[in-house]
Amino acid sequence: MIAVYGNITNMNKAQKTIGKYAMLILLMPIVTSAQQYFGEVDTFFTNIGGFIDNILIPLLFTLALLVFVFGMFKYFILGGGNEAEREKGKQLITYAIIGFVLMVSIWGIVNIIAGGLFGTTTVPTIPGTPTL
Repeated sequence: MIAVYGNITNMNKAQKTIGKYAMLILLMPIVTSAQQYFGEVDTFFTNIGGFIDNILIPLLFTLALLVFVFGMFKYFILGGGNEAEREKGKQLITYAIIGFVLMVSIWGIVNIIAGGLFGTTTVPTIPGTPTL
């Protein structure tokens, strides 16, 4: 009995492997015609980069600013005599400042790496700021 069960297990592994390769072969026409669906790859990545630079990063900075302002409101206005509300406001302010520092640091590290890899000579602008 044990030997038969071992053969069935091995057969299931073989079937799974064959199934994976069959799916790869069946999906190959879709992969090879990806340009038809997504356009050129560099255009696709340019669009993703534009979305990150023009929408996502300013949105994150805006959210961090709103958390900071709400923390200030809780600390100074709502928490005037209530020490628990002041502590909650202080935590929100701290989280917002940590978020700002992390976002600016990551932005700087990415630009250092991009400058080292691609050799850009232009000075990058801060995300979300209008260029003059």
